Amino acid sequence: MIALSLAEIAEVVGGQTHDIPDPSVQVTAPVVRDSRQVEPGSLFVAFVGERVDGHDYARQVVEAGAVAVLASRPVGVPAIVVDDVQSALGALARHVVRRLGATLVALTGSAGKTSTKDLIAQVLRRKAPTVFTPGSLNNEIGLPLTALSATEETKFLVLEMGARGIGHIRYLTELTPPRIGLVLNVGSAHIGEFGGREQIAQAKGELVEALPEDGAAILNADDPFVRAMASRTKARVVFFGESDEADVRAENVRLTDTGQPAFRLHTPSGASDVTMRLYGEHHVSNALAAAAVAHELGMSAEEIATALSEADSLSRWRMEVTERPDGVTIVNDAYNANPESMRAALRALVAMGKGRRTWAVLGKMAELGDEALAEHDAVGRLAVRLNVGKLVAVGGREASWLQLGAYNEGSWGEESVHVSDAQAAIDLLRSELRPGDVVLVKASRSVGLESVAQALLETGAAGGADAR
Repeated sequence: MIALSLAEIAEVVGGQTHDIPDPSVQVTAPVVRDSRQVEPGSLFVAFVGERVDGHDYARQVVEAGAVAVLASRPVGVPAIVVDDVQSALGALARHVVRRLGATLVALTGSAGKTSTKDLIAQVLRRKAPTVFTPGSLNNEIGLPLTALSATEETKFLVLEMGARGIGHIRYLTELTPPRIGLVLNVGSAHIGEFGGREQIAQAKGELVEALPEDGAAILNADDPFVRAMASRTKARVVFFGESDEADVRAENVRLTDTGQPAFRLHTPSGASDVTMRLYGEHHVSNALAAAAVAHELGMSAEEIATALSEADSLSRWRMEVTERPDGVTIVNDAYNANPESMRAALRALVAMGKGRRTWAVLGKMAELGDEALAEHDAVGRLAVRLNVGKLVAVGGREASWLQLGAYNEGSWGEESVHVSDAQAAIDLLRSELRPGDVVLVKASRSVGLESVAQALLETGAAGGADAR
């Protein structure tokens, strides 16, 4: 964080200082909410959760080097006490962002936010120091914490913005006003909470409404809901996609024999070839979005293509590919799932598994509301149409819909199976996997299917695994 005294912070957040002998002492290290992340010079933010009260760790964090605690009550050690810790955190982030002078890039969408954010960061940091959202910390707490990790050297601040309802993104843009806003897509994720795609589009479009006249709205030309957002912004509009009308587009899109996308990148400044290290054709759209942002910030087509070709997956359990010593390949994509990402992952599995036996270990896609039955049925049917070798549907009602869709589509018989839980899936796979098989593991985060991938990797760990 940029250096601020405790007196300055108290003024910014409207708080009262308690037990602070010297208000001129500065916060020079990151602002954190996890006591394990405290460094000398940190400010610790004490949130009251359902199971843990951060105030209980006040003395411990000060002993570990924190200069003070941002709290909602006195805690017997140096503290800035406020009425609402979350609001105070947001106010501090807003203040720091205004002082930074960095270019703020914000992105949102129903699917692919984290992967695209990671791509943007890897491209931009070749040009200048870049700070970006770690993992998926994209809410009213994670976003300001990310912003506060920037320093005077930071030139680009890349922030992922999530939404669970109308007004959420508007609030986040008030905390950290972006100059460049990127909307990836409007899909089915959280459709049960929003009520429909129109409502999702309304919420996601709040990002482009927040942009200044000298800013840029980066919009997906291939998504009609996103394309229509051009009318909701006063910023300049840049389209990306495979459409001929896109300013930044891809031609000759294909998958390599290992399932990695390759294409010819076209930008207004030129064209260059890209072959990605990531897996799945869905990353083409993510890469084009990143390219559009980078072009807007002055990078050439050649620079962008090189960066995209060398970019890795930075976040766990997102098409994380590991080959065991016995030749079994595990694709851990268990961080989250929605219909769009599930279809993309199945297509990637088939591309990677040419000439090999393929397994799709799938579980519930959450928050689909009234669409849940139809969407799970459709994914099961798609697995058959793509000729996935075997579907293992894991869990309760939604998993049964996956399995039934597959059965009704192709009368697979023993080629689709419904098991009760992760352990049952592990037992089945341990007994039936053979060298050369490719296994995709994917479900919503709440299902916890990453345990399946981990168990399969441990099963074949003798001699070490080759993570690619």
